[in-house]
Amino acid sequence: MKPRPLTVVLIVPTGVGASIGGFAGDALPVARAIAQISDTLITHPNVLNGAQLYWPIPNALYVEGYALDKFAAGCWGLQPVHQNRIGLIMDCAIEPELQLRHLQAVDAARATLGLNITDCILTDRPLQVELRTSESGASWGTIGNPDSLLRAAEKLIRQAKVQAIAVVARFPEDEGSLALENYRHGKGVDPLAGAEAVISHLIVRTFKIPCAHAPALLPLPLDPHLSPRSAAEEIGYTFLPCVLAGLSKAPQFTTQKAQEDSQLSITADRVDAVVIPATACGGSAILSLSGRSTVQIIAVGDNKTQMRATPEKLGIKALQVNSYLEAIGVLVALRAGISPASLGADISSLRCLSDSTKQI
Repeated sequence: MKPRPLTVVLIVPTGVGASIGGFAGDALPVARAIAQISDTLITHPNVLNGAQLYWPIPNALYVEGYALDKFAAGCWGLQPVHQNRIGLIMDCAIEPELQLRHLQAVDAARATLGLNITDCILTDRPLQVELRTSESGASWGTIGNPDSLLRAAEKLIRQAKVQAIAVVARFPEDEGSLALENYRHGKGVDPLAGAEAVISHLIVRTFKIPCAHAPALLPLPLDPHLSPRSAAEEIGYTFLPCVLAGLSKAPQFTTQKAQEDSQLSITADRVDAVVIPATACGGSAILSLSGRSTVQIIAVGDNKTQMRATPEKLGIKALQVNSYLEAIGVLVALRAGISPASLGADISSLRCLSDSTKQI
């Protein structure tokens, strides 16, 4: 009999300054490695997006953050697809030349990658994205005209019958700011990430359809001290290619009834392990999955973040490891049916639940 497939969730929260996964696709090597020992890897755009760089991982599911929370809570299932019909929303605030650059990137993805991108729509009003930073140091943002975004999405869904939506919003130029300088040098927090999450969350929550975002920005001046972790965002005019590649095979979201009708839908009870930065365990998905006794939580210590939400503070039972290399070793043991505790030098005595005054 074939063993149960190993399903792993890899989470690196957006906009919290993760030292691995807080930059431009720098968690992709981690995802590729974990995918090699998983039957199914479930992760989110922050992990897989690398601007013009991306990597096809056949057994990885590209799941937007809000949808990942709903999946972890048991509300939604994930239905794998062969290919999605993708629609594109562009902020009407994007300058004509920058719009053309993005449209050419879409045409390149259609011609070179064979992606099914069928329709484009401009918002009827500028989205007016604004960037914010919380007291903890995490980035977030607001949209001045969210109704314009939703009208554009509804038109794509109703008239063009799209199954996934890519959004390009004009983001404010942050050139010269300390936050951007730190980010370009491999320190601090991605100043755009929190606002990007707001945009995709709004569409996914409203329409239950896969969505991801790419900001529209003018190219920055060359920096000879640029960090390799940030470099993927500086090699062109657009961040769209990774978004389009991810959305092309992003799973559709199913409700409870649809899950009962389909044997293909993946639900939260299939999850075997979650890999998370040790200081960023306060998200909805990790809190939901940690409540399942069959899920092994693996907290990675050397992926530092601006957060202080450790498993101990939240009452989460987790296996603490130093690095993703150690986390991969734990997953190898789980796949082999070996308790990770048995691989250490010290094994604790067997716990006895009987009355201590009686002999066994």
